[in-house]
Amino acid sequence: MAKKGNRVQVIMECTEHKTSGMHGTSRYITTKNRKNTTERLELKKYNPILKKYTIHKEIK
Repeated sequence: MAKKGNRVQVIMECTEHKTSGMHGTSRYITTKNRKNTTERLELKKYNPILKKYTIHKEIK
């Protein structure tokens, strides 16, 4: 049976990695409360390919 509620799963993707031209992607999966946070998330997460903390934005 599926869970009911306002929490949804979102995918976070690195913004600096796309502009750097390097191969691969840095993505994280997290959850957010759709009712309390209506806008897209922006979090600082670690990018193992660039080896530094970068801003990751919600893509889905």
